Amino acid sequence: MVYFKVLLNDKRPKADNIYPVVIRVTHNRNNTTLSTGIRIKDTFWDKGGLCVKHSHPNSQAYNKTISDFYSKVQNVSFQLIHDNCFSFEALSNNLNDAYKQAIVPKSNSFKEYADQLISDMLAINKAGNSIVYQTATNRLMGYANNPKLKFTDITYTFLEGFKRQLIKDGVKANSISNYFRTLRAIYNKAIKAKLVDRSHYPFLEITVKTERTAKRAISLEDLIKIVRRELKPRSKEWHARNYFLISFMLRGASFTDIAYLTPINIKKGVLTYRRRKTGKELRIKVLPELTKLFLLYAGANSKYLLPILPSNTIEDDLKAKKLLMQWIKTSNKYLGRIAENCKIEDEVTTYVARHTWATTAKKLGYSNELIAECLGHEYGNKITNIYLDSFDQLLIDEVNEKVILQIGSVE
Repeated sequence: MVYFKVLLNDKRPKADNIYPVVIRVTHNRNNTTLSTGIRIKDTFWDKGGLCVKHSHPNSQAYNKTISDFYSKVQNVSFQLIHDNCFSFEALSNNLNDAYKQAIVPKSNSFKEYADQLISDMLAINKAGNSIVYQTATNRLMGYANNPKLKFTDITYTFLEGFKRQLIKDGVKANSISNYFRTLRAIYNKAIKAKLVDRSHYPFLEITVKTERTAKRAISLEDLIKIVRRELKPRSKEWHARNYFLISFMLRGASFTDIAYLTPINIKKGVLTYRRRKTGKELRIKVLPELTKLFLLYAGANSKYLLPILPSNTIEDDLKAKKLLMQWIKTSNKYLGRIAENCKIEDEVTTYVARHTWATTAKKLGYSNELIAECLGHEYGNKITNIYLDSFDQLLIDEVNEKVILQIGSVE
């Protein structure tokens, strides 16, 4: 007989308490585990119900994925037993074959395969990546003017023509670079999926220049103007400034990251969160000025610290991504009005908070390595990064405290 059980594979302790959900298959007193592709914190696992707790924002989607995979493992196993050829290796091979058959299009159509990748990303709530892939695909298909474009049609000459057209259309160099990097990733995935032979790879001789991004930091003097500007409480400008300052005081946290913060992220005066862009965990001492800002929104939302996202948000799905993009656009609009009223010539956006924090820390005399660590970046090469582990959390907190002291008290 073969027995199956869903469980959280938490046998090996992990610092972030995030573990894979697996299916344990037992046969003749031997067992193996098969990953469902779902990874969650142990606090979200219902050991009695053997499922993701409803308190997890994506519980419904995650539990459906687990259930579907569980059924697939059972069906493949029973078929192998019926054929009298069951083994863990045969089970794994058959599941892999079923997976490949499900995701690989039957043709080598570029659009068909790109659409499948985008659909797969949306299914696992990687909306940000899906938007990047969709934008690059739309650009390429618009240039090709051929809905049946094949991977073998994408040649060096074709790509050079595409690049020239983008330049002619006034697309910025860094955007062109992003398009080509995304298209290259799609092509590489297609090679691995055996849709096109590696000998057709067209990107080897393609060069796309990038430009150094313009200065996005504002001066300390201008930042203080924003802090001291009298604004009507609860006005659009008031909220936009608060979110900007919260981002600044969290060592330049992105707007998306602050939107997803919950009271659970704060324990014993320390805010811990994982950057959605890189997955790196950051720990930040919650200083009085930051607490003051958070208290302005106490009780405004039943789940999140800030009233940006609804409590029933499915995190990182397309709807949430679009909502955040609209919030950023609106916040930038009102930050622009504040800048205009303060007679600040430089552009002020949500992203400026991160650059301004880094610039302020640099002017205080801190090293690039330490600033990079504070921002959650890696600095230099792998050898250099070994030394970053030696930075003490107290030192990192000290940097942030001194940077925040530069702007004075927040009203």
